[in-house]
Amino acid sequence: MVVMIMERVPIGLRGELSRWMIEPHPGVFLGHITAAVRDRLWEQCCQASADGGIIQIWSTNNEQRFEVRVYGETRREIVDFEGLQLVRRL
Repeated sequence: MVVMIMERVPIGLRGELSRWMIEPHPGVFLGHITAAVRDRLWEQCCQASADGGIIQIWSTNNEQRFEVRVYGETRREIVDFEGLQLVRRL
């Protein structure tokens, strides 16, 4: 499972993501895609985000059962606390 949250990105980028994932709420995308597709979408989104921000969360086999990565300016910050990824509001 992959979740991508987009903030202040071009509309065309959201349209591109809608080919692979569903958009249950504006700027929030959800889908079950392969790791290769996930990484390619991440690269594409980072290149096309302009001044926006992106948060990507996906299922994995670790203690928290997910990983998070952030690109650009977002209203949240990911903080590593003794090996756990926590979210801090800015």
